[in-house]
Amino acid sequence: MKSVVVFRIDRRSGVATYLQIVRQVEQALRMGALEEGDRLPTAAQVAADTKVNPNTTLKAYRELERAGLAEVRQGAGTFITRSLARPQSAPDSPLRASLAEWMDRARAEGLSGQDVSDLLHSAFGAAYPGEALGTGYGGGQEG
Repeated sequence: MKSVVVFRIDRRSGVATYLQIVRQVEQALRMGALEEGDRLPTAAQVAADTKVNPNTTLKAYRELERAGLAEVRQGAGTFITRSLARPQSAPDSPLRASLAEWMDRARAEGLSGQDVSDLLHSAFGAAYPGEALGTGYGGGQEG
């Protein structure tokens, strides 16, 4: 069992810290970076890495437990109980490969990270009117 999520907290985002943690775990689950059986970092580890109060992390983990995505095992830690990954988002999927190629082209044409983000938000808004694009807060996963 591995723990592959590293949380990135954006204190200027206006999003509650515990929700940032929840969303980053959900994103890691969708992208396949976290799988069923994986152990999440302890509240103390998250506090040391992010300077977030351990109770904030525990609140996020309780929310993940309520959603059926994680379970707390007394004395052992918090573990992922199910995946949100879809085949289309797997690292080797054709859709993801196309997106990676597009990102390479954008970089080659001189677009900055902010330019790409703005373009993505604009395109997303046109394709999915009325829906919010999740930010992921810097990705949050490391392999």
